[in-house]
Amino acid sequence: MRVSLASPLMLPIVSFAAAILLGGILLAHPVSEGSTEVSLLDGLFTATSAVCVTGLAVVDTGTAFSPVGHGVLLSLIQAGGLGIMTFASLAFYLWRHRVSLTDRIAVGQTLLHDQGFHLGRFLVALFAGVFGIEALGALALHLADPQGFPVFGAVFHSISAFCNAGFGLYSDSLMQWRGDWAVNGIVMLLIILGGLGFSTLTELAMVLPRRLRHRHMTLQPRLSFHTRLVLRASAWLIVGGWVAILFMEVMTDIRIGHLETDDFLLAALFQSVTCRTAGFNTVDIASLSSITLLFMMFLMFVGGSPGSTAGGIKTTTFRVILGFIGSQLRRREQTVVGNRAVDADTLNRAIILTIFSVLAVLAAIMALCITEAGGTDRMVRERFLDLAFEAVSAFGTVGLSTGVTPTLSAPGKVVIMLLMFTGRLGPIVFLSVMQSWQRSPRYRWADERCMIG
Repeated sequence: MRVSLASPLMLPIVSFAAAILLGGILLAHPVSEGSTEVSLLDGLFTATSAVCVTGLAVVDTGTAFSPVGHGVLLSLIQAGGLGIMTFASLAFYLWRHRVSLTDRIAVGQTLLHDQGFHLGRFLVALFAGVFGIEALGALALHLADPQGFPVFGAVFHSISAFCNAGFGLYSDSLMQWRGDWAVNGIVMLLIILGGLGFSTLTELAMVLPRRLRHRHMTLQPRLSFHTRLVLRASAWLIVGGWVAILFMEVMTDIRIGHLETDDFLLAALFQSVTCRTAGFNTVDIASLSSITLLFMMFLMFVGGSPGSTAGGIKTTTFRVILGFIGSQLRRREQTVVGNRAVDADTLNRAIILTIFSVLAVLAAIMALCITEAGGTDRMVRERFLDLAFEAVSAFGTVGLSTGVTPTLSAPGKVVIMLLMFTGRLGPIVFLSVMQSWQRSPRYRWADERCMIG
């Protein structure tokens, strides 16, 4: 069965690929160059990282690009965060006051996983809400540090934080503010809001004011199961990640560069939040202990929530997998999450997504071990953790790095680009495309038992 390039399944792939190609050409153009020349490959890598809101950079963002280049980069981040099709659908809606069924289904699958919503009203509310949050974030950053965050710098970092991109205009990311609770708090809040998902933010904006107005009533408006699941899983991962990083750094006597207690607590919390696909860092990632890096890889692999600017397998997938394991241990036929049973289709998608994600990351790590060998196997062994961290960071569209990114070979950059592209769209999109090429068999095979374990 053939799949048209304009079909709902292919639109995300085609749109993101086109944006990356155009962005790469613009970033490699002399008008976008700053103090150094940017090759076409580095331009494409940066464009991929921006559109996929990852933050991995092979050049210094602050100096390698001119103000024009920074504007192009910011546009790619914003477009990638919200989705290329969302921009196209909104423009078409405002122009004709109607959107094609193809765009409606595509945006519904990408953002809300619901094909029955009113796209026009949703997009207007979405853009108003997103631009409002980013504007407030930029204002807060500028007021917190006018010298460090001038107007454009505040806008750039606010959009980059909300879109979970992790691109910064400073070579050390946000390390110079690692003890500033105001700046850290603003950036962390933007990261968390961007990683919750558009449907969750929309529901919170509708339900919370009604709950405040009717707080004296016995029956108050309730959040949906999806939103409650997202909020609980996100809270547990942030707090659990914070405690785990603190414990691991203390046990290994690293203490993140032997910071003071207050700075140490704040740095650990910020790293726990930013691991959820943001990419900013307030400490040198390479200075962290090996066990901390391994745990951060787990946080990056899980990522944010469905329909958000974040990557990874998503919080809901991780929670469903945990529910499945718990149900198997209790000999339950149903997979129970909270006080609800998850349907079989959702469980199958969660398992398939996790398996495909693990295989994609493992394949990328093996490819990097080949491309970055440097002529000796010993060099690969010494850099294995760094390469694995780089691969997970790319797939989770996080952008954290131990310093490997600028040293990647040309084939290594291509591997990371493909991994970022896959991680941003999600393996489920590519799996759905492959499944659409197949015809469902009209017969069943005979069942047979085999030994397992």
